[in-house]
Amino acid sequence: MIDWLNGPAVTAFGVATTWAEVLGFATGLLNVWLLVRQNILNWPIGVLNVLLLMVVFGAAGLYADMGLQVVYVVLGLYGWWAWLYGGADRTSLVVRTTTRTEWLWLTVAGVVLTGGLWLFLDRLTGSTVPFADALTTAVSLVATYGQTRKLVESWWLWIAADVVYIPLYGYKNLWLTAILYVAFMALCVAGLRSWRGVLRAQRDAAVPA
Repeated sequence: MIDWLNGPAVTAFGVATTWAEVLGFATGLLNVWLLVRQNILNWPIGVLNVLLLMVVFGAAGLYADMGLQVVYVVLGLYGWWAWLYGGADRTSLVVRTTTRTEWLWLTVAGVVLTGGLWLFLDRLTGSTVPFADALTTAVSLVATYGQTRKLVESWWLWIAADVVYIPLYGYKNLWLTAILYVAFMALCVAGLRSWRGVLRAQRDAAVPA
């Protein structure tokens, strides 16, 4: 199966594109589209997507991104549970803004993860882009956690990560994945607008007539 996934499917921009990258492209788009719509099926589709991307990144030598997919599987399963039962009295979650305390902890986690991964990748692996790989990994983890809690600002974090991901994947000749992340950025903007609209509707509904 791994050999088939790493086999060439199509040629994009003069570079052979594997089946893993093609299937990752399709499941990635579906995953984020479902996430924008707050559809619970985004989580199982997302788990499938990250398993495919694990194969892609391993073959490209993006080791932090490869390891990140393992964490994404755990976060995907947690997000699936949290959206269903993570609210008050085990009810489903609703969209909300990030508190100051949450921002503090998310910032600390992002800085520590970036620094630790950078040192690890630079000194102990053959990564050719240790800082960019570490930064995008850390921001992606923080953003994914935010989305497991339905924090509206998590979309901004994904947009910031995509700004780095797009040229990074182009540099690695993962052109189909780079195009996927351009689409991801557009969907992130749509997700930000959609979740903001949901948040406004929730606030309006909470105001007494």
